[in-house]
Amino acid sequence: MAWTQKILRVNLSEGKVDSEPLNMEWAQSYLGQRGLASKYLVEEIDPKCDPLGPDNKLIFTTGPLTGTMASTGGRYSVVTKGPLTGAIACSNSGGYLGPELKMAGWDMIIFEGKSPKPVYLFVNNDSAELLPADAIWGKTVWEADKILHDVHQDSQIRIACVGRSAEAGCLYSAIINDLHRAAGRSGVGTVMASKNLKALVCRGTKGVGNIKDPMGFMQATENGKKILRENAVTGAGLPQYGTQVLMNVINETGALPTNNMQKVQFAGASKISGEAMHEPRKSDGKPNLTTNAACFGCTIACGRISTIDKNHFTVQNKPEYWGSSGGLEYEAAWALGADTGVDDLDTLTYANFVCNEDGMDPISFGATVAAAMELFETGAISTKETGGIEFKFGSSEALAKAVELVAAGEGFGKDLGLGSKRLCEKYGRPELSMTVKGQEFPAYDPRGIQGMGLAYATSNRGACHLRGYTVASEILGIPEKTDPLVPDGKAGLVKAFQDATAAFDSAGICIFTSFAWSLDDVAPQINTACEGDWSTERLLEIGERVWNMEREFNLKAGFTKKDDNLPPRLTTEKADSGPAAGKVNELDKMLPEYYAVRGWDEQGVPTTDTRQRLGLS
Repeated sequence: MAWTQKILRVNLSEGKVDSEPLNMEWAQSYLGQRGLASKYLVEEIDPKCDPLGPDNKLIFTTGPLTGTMASTGGRYSVVTKGPLTGAIACSNSGGYLGPELKMAGWDMIIFEGKSPKPVYLFVNNDSAELLPADAIWGKTVWEADKILHDVHQDSQIRIACVGRSAEAGCLYSAIINDLHRAAGRSGVGTVMASKNLKALVCRGTKGVGNIKDPMGFMQATENGKKILRENAVTGAGLPQYGTQVLMNVINETGALPTNNMQKVQFAGASKISGEAMHEPRKSDGKPNLTTNAACFGCTIACGRISTIDKNHFTVQNKPEYWGSSGGLEYEAAWALGADTGVDDLDTLTYANFVCNEDGMDPISFGATVAAAMELFETGAISTKETGGIEFKFGSSEALAKAVELVAAGEGFGKDLGLGSKRLCEKYGRPELSMTVKGQEFPAYDPRGIQGMGLAYATSNRGACHLRGYTVASEILGIPEKTDPLVPDGKAGLVKAFQDATAAFDSAGICIFTSFAWSLDDVAPQINTACEGDWSTERLLEIGERVWNMEREFNLKAGFTKKDDNLPPRLTTEKADSGPAAGKVNELDKMLPEYYAVRGWDEQGVPTTDTRQRLGLS
């Protein structure tokens, strides 16, 4: 079986590290990664606990396909109660940390309590110990990574670390692994820092054994890779342009949120697009994009590695940013660019580099800066509050200064680190926060893509595109084309995407495979790798079970039907241009149907029949 069947439990308060067996009954019901770790979390913490208190837990988790020869089997997740939202949080990352943990012999690490002093966990196969982190506390992710590699004298160790922003309490801080891969959303890094835990350092040399049917698994994974190679999105579009392939597409669709979602199209979109990243700069003749990159076992290679012009104002005196590092992906380019009105590609790349180095979610950061810009332009804040910075839409200087302040936790950066919901509430304009459940929107305007409005409103971790990516159907026609401008039929579509996504996440593979794969392609890989009989229907049921379990956690945490909502701007202010001109999001029509399709009552609570059918105690 593809599980290692071992958990590492780390009591930070007592400094104890113990091994325990994985609950295989739960594994059969929740599969792994997102589903299985969420099951552990809901069983072990009070949903009403303080996310930044010692009673919250932080779980690093792999899936059964993590570390195997399955394409994109490089994923791991961090599960906790998020401080940005107060809701259940599961943040997914790629790179090499997840497979290293699996090859060290562990399915999961559960951190509980709070260390009295800064520490990091060093895992070397079966051995695990907490070590002092005094030398790396207060350091950036990049600085800490170098120090830890020097200390352990092993170039093969894999490191997940938090930066200064998390230590300073920025509520959307991320956990960064492999220097520029991120468990990015909901503030999982803030939880890690609140426990005085700076890093997880891992070395694994055991490999991943226990595959149920090795020959069958090899055939199933090869079949899957062939489908990915031959698909236009996973075999061509994503390798060449990364997720940035979407910038011009979504702008032309009239669903690119601009200037804090006041508009739906950005005049500068072509300047910050995937195509623009390939073009030589006028200043030095070199393109922004250096190369593409792949996570462990990935045959898609959508990652971007970029370089900034050394003479650009953001890096003129900062040689540490002259080398290549993780480049812009679509969501970051949108949040740092279109949403703030900034169309300078190198400024966006610089801000993204800082987010990587100091561990911040660029979506929440950029959207919060956009909210601050609207606060500034409406007079709710002035240079008195911002420390002399003119937060005007389109200002590269304001964006660059803002990211530096949040990273260091200084000045107005402390306000920006609260996220847009708390920022706008503090300055008396809560309606200017473009959030659901306190989490900032990603790069799709719900007026131009109706299904995404419903997906945002009902997402268990707050506004999120990766919990039900109906853009695939509404814009790209995958698996079939639906009209993005109508609400009809979107309840069933959103549920189908949400359940399938939960199954993909729980398997330990990348959700980008779903551009080419259905669960019919995933089931044979799970079935030949894992103990038991695994069918498409069973995976869909697991996805539905995971979704309802997360929903119940949030209900117990205090969320209600009123939290399944969108900002008034998106339901009352009509889109100003493009194909969606004159449209608002029709959430009021979609939500009741969604509750019915889900098997929930009119208040959005799973019915007894639904809970019994899914085996939720």
